[in-house]
Amino acid sequence: QVQLVESGGGLVQAGGSLRLSCAASGRTFSSYAMGWFRQAPGKEREFVSAIGWSGGNINYADSVKGRFTISRGSAKNTVYLQMNSLTPDDTAVYYCASHPVYSGRDASRYDYWGQGTQVTVSS
Repeated sequence: QVQLVESGGGLVQAGGSLRLSCAASGRTFSSYAMGWFRQAPGKEREFVSAIGWSGGNINYADSVKGRFTISRGSAKNTVYLQMNSLTPDDTAVYYCASHPVYSGRDASRYDYWGQGTQVTVSS
């Protein structure tokens, strides 16, 4: 069993930055892949980024590539999403998800989800 808790969301102006964190716990978390998804008002949940259980196999959505960076803490109990050059289009609830090995773009493959953290970017 894996438990996930997101934090770090908030309100920022366009062009600003935020760093989201996903704190995880569980017997096998150190070997779990992690993904970030987001859902904006009136839109479907979409893939943002993911990282493999070993810290490799990193994937980004085209809309965030070059602006967002996913990483794992050295202890493997926390995953970060550094978000730079934010725009109002990035406004959404951001969710952390995990799977023992999968780190792709398909949300339905992930087994565990956090409660989400709100990110709001003003013009």
